[in-house]
Amino acid sequence: ICCTVRGDLIKGLRSILQRSVANGQRLDGVIIETTGLADPAPVAQTFFADDYVQARMVLDGIITVVDAKHVLQHLREEKPEGVENEAVEQIAFADRILLN
Repeated sequence: ICCTVRGDLIKGLRSILQRSVANGQRLDGVIIETTGLADPAPVAQTFFADDYVQARMVLDGIITVVDAKHVLQHLREEKPEGVENEAVEQIAFADRILLN
């Protein structure tokens, strides 16, 4: 998912939770994958922005998949002032880093 579609993410999480309750099935977890070099902060904040989701889900961690062949190129990439380097942001936010 794109990091900017928080409303859709909340709607999707609510739907998953409601279906699991309706079916009498316990939900073990949800894995959310963002697209490419996306800022993980808005996705993480989703778990604290909605009372319904916050009461029923816990953000357990953030895993970042790093392209080992191109990671240094992305980390060294110079951005215009005021623009964050998404690769740096993803790695900084990660609880675990998975090298691909």
